[in-house]
Amino acid sequence: MEGTNRTMARVFKAMGDENRLMILTLLHHGERCACRLQEALCISQPTLSHHMRILLDAGLVSARKDGKWIYYSLSETGAQAAKEMLCSVLNIG
Repeated sequence: MEGTNRTMARVFKAMGDENRLMILTLLHHGERCACRLQEALCISQPTLSHHMRILLDAGLVSARKDGKWIYYSLSETGAQAAKEMLCSVLNIG
């Protein structure tokens, strides 16, 4: 149970930031290059990297490198797991 709580806390923490929620919203519409996410959020590259690391560690986002660019997309598996976690905590669905 302790591992499960730790995993849930990591996922909920990842979604508990306004910038990270905006990133998830942008990725809902499809894969995006890191440069496009940075532009949309008006944040620095190190700040974007920080947010992306948290989202990647939580399993909510996937990344692929193409040349010098990194492209991010939502992880369907991670999104489904997050949905199940939330339903479990709230005892719904």
